Order: sequence, then C-alpha cells, then structure tokens
Amino acid sequence: GRLEAVTQQMGYHPQYLDSFLKTQHYLMHMDGPLPFDCRHYIAIMAAARHQCRYLVNLHVLQFLRAGGDPQWLRGLDFIPPKLRNLNEINKILAHRPWLITKEHIEKLLKISEWSWSLAELVHAVVLLAHCHALASFVFGCGCEQDDGLGGRGLLKPLSPGNQCFCEVTTGNGCSQELLRINRKRSLDSCMELDSLRERMQRIHVETEGREETRLLQQDREEGEGQGAEVGVQDGTEHCSDLSAGLSPLADTDGEVTGATNLACYMQDPDFGYQDFARRDDDQTQVFRVQDYSWEDHGFSLVNRLYSDIGHLLDEKFRMVDGLQSSAMAKRQGCEPSVFKRGIWNYIHCMFGIRYDDYDYAEVNQLLERMLKVYIKTVTCYPEKTNSEMFDRFWKQFKHSEKVHVNLLILEARMQAELLYALQAITQYMI
Repeated sequence: GRLEAVTQQMGYHPQYLDSFLKTQHYLMHMDGPLPFDCRHYIAIMAAARHQCRYLVNLHVLQFLRAGGDPQWLRGLDFIPPKLRNLNEINKILAHRPWLITKEHIEKLLKISEWSWSLAELVHAVVLLAHCHALASFVFGCGCEQDDGLGGRGLLKPLSPGNQCFCEVTTGNGCSQELLRINRKRSLDSCMELDSLRERMQRIHVETEGREETRLLQQDREEGEGQGAEVGVQDGTEHCSDLSAGLSPLADTDGEVTGATNLACYMQDPDFGYQDFARRDDDQTQVFRVQDYSWEDHGFSLVNRLYSDIGHLLDEKFRMVDGLQSSAMAKRQGCEPSVFKRGIWNYIHCMFGIRYDDYDYAEVNQLLERMLKVYIKTVTCYPEKTNSEMFDRFWKQFKHSEKVHVNLLILEARMQAELLYALQAITQYMI
C-alpha cells in the first residue's frame, strides 16, 4: 500500500504534484503523435543516459504493458531504425543541449522511410527533456537509492511495480493526504533560517561578495587551460565563473554500480556534460532569452504541433515558480522570488542560457558554495549525486524545502533543453 517514491517526495508540494501528474499522464497515456510503446521506449533511452535504473525499470514494465516487443529490450541494435536515429539528439539534449542544430532536426525529418513527422519529433523531444529532468529529481531526492546505499532516511525507495506514478494517485484529496503523511514523517530540523535571511538582506552590500570573489579567482586559476569562459557584456561575470571548481563529491571515475546493464540502451556512453564555453571561433553562442523564450516562442510552437501539451508544461513551469515554502515565505529577509530566480538562472547559466536583465553577481551572493555544488551535480551529472551532498547543503532547512530546490532543478533543466530543441526546430521550419 506504500505510494511510489517520486510521488511521495513531490507530495510535500501537492499543488505541484497535481500539475506534474497531469503532464506525465498526458505524455504517456493520452492521445498523441507517438504510439504508446514507443513513448516508454524513448523514456528508457532518456533515463539510461543518466544511468537512472529507477526510471528505466519503471518504463520497461510500462513498455511491456503497452504491448511493446520484448526483443527491443535487448538494446538499441534490436529496435526500428526510426527510433534508433533518435539516439543522437537524446545524447546531446541530455548532456550538452547547446549543440543541437537545425541539421540534427533536418536529418530526422528527411530520412526517407524512417523519417519523423514534426508532430512526432516534438512529442519525442518533450519526452526526452521530461525524462532527463526527472532523472535529476530521482537522484536528487534519493529515489534511486536503497537502504544499503545511504537513502534519505524518510523513504524506503520502492520497486515501481507495474504502475506509472501518474496512475497511483488521482484527485486533490490524495495529494493532501500525501502532505499530511510526509509532514508526520519529517525528521528535519525547524531551525531558524537566520543565515539565509542575513545573506539575502546584504545582497547589495559590497563586503558580502569579497570572500566569494576570492574563491572564484582561485577557481579560475585552477581551471585555466580547460577551455574558454562564456563572455558577458559590460564586465558581468562569466558563466563558468559561477560554477568553476564545483565538482560532485562522488567518485570522479563516473562508474555506477551495475551500470553495464543499461549500456545496451545508449551509444557513446563517455559523452557527458562539459562546462559551456564561448570560444573565439564562435562555435558555441550564448543563448539569449530575449531572442527566443518559452513564453514568446516555445509555447506556441510546441502547442501547435502537439495539442495542449504547451498548456500543461506552462502550468507546470508557473506552478514551481509560484510554490511557497512556509519557512522561505515567513523567515527570509527578502522576497522568496529573488532566491528562486537565482537558482533558476544559475541552472540556465550552466547550459549557456543568459538573461540580459539579470545581475549574475547575485548568484554568488545568494547561493552558498555547498548549495551550488549540489545544484550543479544534480543538474549536470545526477548519477554522481550522493546522500552526503544532500545532507551537507542547507542543514537549517526542512526536507520539504530541499525537495523544493529539486523541483526547481527539474523544471529549469527541462525548460533549458526544450528551448534549445524548439529553437532548432523553428530554424529548420524557417
């Protein structure tokens, strides 16, 4: 009778959970351009990029339940070429979405008998981004771990069984019950958030950033020779400055126990995240939200090619932005929206997405170092997340507020991948 682990974690924020479940159900189980078995196989491919066994197992069961060919589960060599051709865009979106170009889109849409339609491709892209971001949430909240691997202590991660988590709860009442259960189980401290409040109140005080500036200078010196940094106009900070030296606390060899079992679902397993950089030859360009945004461009395109999904995604983006955590709302010295925007923009910055109206110096003043380490790891290489990292950041916060951070990571990452993919589709259509 235990509820599925992802649902339990999101249950700390029932309004968001409702929005997430609606989107998940629509993507996987409602009418759309792609067959149901293909949807789950695409989800398997996406989750495998981050070695997310939890999601792979869930969608393998759902794939079989939808009538999928068991032979496909032997790996990419046993699936139709049309699906296999999606591997390249899956790989790039998962790790370096800024490399997506209209040539990748054109290749998928013009391969004779194995070509994709625009509607099918949009559905597939949304699925890929959804599952990549969900893998970050799964690892970030400990749903991937069992009791013997240092779970969060609140949940016993479950085998997903034969139900997708969008099927195990229905209606607002269940979400309220989840909130009651999770509050009862919470073992977190209710300590005052003085340190964060003071940090936010001093955001524009010059002395606040001195130590951070010294650390950033040290990081830059250590990182020299590893690639150029992203330039920002008028002397504002480089993107790589904000994340330089922030590597996961997990082992750096990239090995995950039993990962070979998932190797059949991906090609080029060594392809991973690299810090976004703008080089002199302009091979990579900063993505300016003022030129292509979700609100002005992405929403209308995705909604036109895959009916109603734009509304569901937009609701989910707005829902996470509007979440009010009790401690953050009552005890912070300034608006919670300032803090949340700092997290959101920091995540987008790691993917080369910039907001011209934002002062990126605020990121270094708002986000303490351990929080930045955690966010970068969960966002860019979630498979390296461990319980120590979760425990070390925000010790003064309740578990529900750490879940809130992971929801921001999920949605910011998903929107970043969608912006790159939808921009490439737009350029192809032009």
